[in-house]
Amino acid sequence: MKGEREPVVASSASNDGAGAMRDLAPRVLSAIVMVALALGTLWIGGHVFALFWLAAGFAVFWEWQHMVGGERMRARLIVGGCVLAISASYAFGNGAEVAFLLLVAGGFVIALLAGSARALWAGPGLVYAGALVVSLCVLRGAMFAGFLVTLWLFAVVWGTDIMAYFSGRLIGGPKLWPRVSPSKTWSGLIGGVICGASFGVLTVYYLTKQGEYELLPVFALGIACGLVAQGGDLFESSMKRHFGVKDSSHLIPGHGGAMDRLDGFIFAAAFAAAIMLLRGSGPMASARSLLVW
Repeated sequence: MKGEREPVVASSASNDGAGAMRDLAPRVLSAIVMVALALGTLWIGGHVFALFWLAAGFAVFWEWQHMVGGERMRARLIVGGCVLAISASYAFGNGAEVAFLLLVAGGFVIALLAGSARALWAGPGLVYAGALVVSLCVLRGAMFAGFLVTLWLFAVVWGTDIMAYFSGRLIGGPKLWPRVSPSKTWSGLIGGVICGASFGVLTVYYLTKQGEYELLPVFALGIACGLVAQGGDLFESSMKRHFGVKDSSHLIPGHGGAMDRLDGFIFAAAFAAAIMLLRGSGPMASARSLLVW
């Protein structure tokens, strides 16, 4: 009997390995495509950049509304798409305040359309998706160094996300919030945030003249952005648990949905854009408003 069982176990292990490889291939390919599109549109800038993130924002909005459910879904998607597009145009034209007001007003309309049972969840979905679009348009459209601050944000958030995974796996230890995200650890949070902030510093250092920016404030801001990004990740995890879903959609092969990939990035982008606008002087807000303290 033992001799008959062994081939079965080996076959199962082999199948599991093959399945893992099949899952890994689309995941890696999707990641390469997403990074290439993000960096390519960042380099081009202008309307190409805005349209790319408008599409991403609408995908987030679509996933949010379908996760929440409720009435008049088609009408909500049409209204939300129009508001996102108009808000993006205002944000790129130094009208961030108007863009934000449009998102809030649109959120009330979405809430009314969704019906009383889903109003409190449906409305904020437009603000959440719009925060991604408006914040990135504000950052990339900043005078003098919009490319730099946006690339810095990419480095911080991507670095935090990737290194949090590896730090948590290698170090392990106490769980961060097991009821919401069972796989996250304190070691992953700390390691990811420190590494992400360091990648942000390296980005600023190598893309600017030495001494143009003091690196300690850049590092501190990167720590803050990394923590905010991880908070956004936990927020989306808690929302999915609330609605009993594993992934926000199956839009991205191997990764789930746009919300699954952009949860922390949305929070970090909104945080960075808000600081730049608050510290800057309206349309003159630039990288110095964000990175110089």
